[in-house]
Amino acid sequence: MIPLKDTIRSATFPLTNWIFIILNAIVFLYELTLSPARLELFIQNYGLVPAHVNPLNPVSLLPFLTSMFIHSGWFHILSNMWVLFIFGDNVEDRMGSGRYFFFYLLSGFAAGLLQYFVMPTSEVPSIGASGAIAGVLGAYFLFYPRARVLTLIPIIIIPWFVEIPAIVYLGFWFVSQLFSGLLSLGAPAAQSGGVAWWAHVGGFLFGLIAARLFAIRKQPTRWYPDQYYPW
Repeated sequence: MIPLKDTIRSATFPLTNWIFIILNAIVFLYELTLSPARLELFIQNYGLVPAHVNPLNPVSLLPFLTSMFIHSGWFHILSNMWVLFIFGDNVEDRMGSGRYFFFYLLSGFAAGLLQYFVMPTSEVPSIGASGAIAGVLGAYFLFYPRARVLTLIPIIIIPWFVEIPAIVYLGFWFVSQLFSGLLSLGAPAAQSGGVAWWAHVGGFLFGLIAARLFAIRKQPTRWYPDQYYPW
């Protein structure tokens, strides 16, 4: 299921959300300038490698932050930034730009932390903004359960466009991540598809639990069940 847009209109310009999108794009463009050997070294140094984490060494904790700005390819960054673009503006709208900034980073940290606790001996780097974005999805799930997400569901070669309630769309997404995470326990990284499922789970749960602590105002939900899209 590919999300195309939601039915919530943001009342403010999502400055922080755009800053994160631009920062991710800048880092990715830098990655494109690196040779394969230098790129591998870059990912090893700044990606989150659980086996390299030493709680007594603050420097080894830096990848909890840096890893969320590194992506493995065009599809990885474009899919992550597209989801952040769709859902992040509304969460920032509810929290305010400053609080959203710290919420996003803490979501990414919580995502990496759960990935580390579940697989502490893994030598596979975890990279990408999806853990932090999962926190944004958890907050959206909490704040806007009645919103609808216009979704593309490809059926063989026939595109099907359908509006799905956010609580259903995001609930299904979380359950699929949790199920995939459970299947990955004890399996080699290659068999888990190289995806940090537990980072997604950790980020979403953090967003769901902590979002209200960052909310500065309660806004009326602006959703339009009778609005149709000209597809």
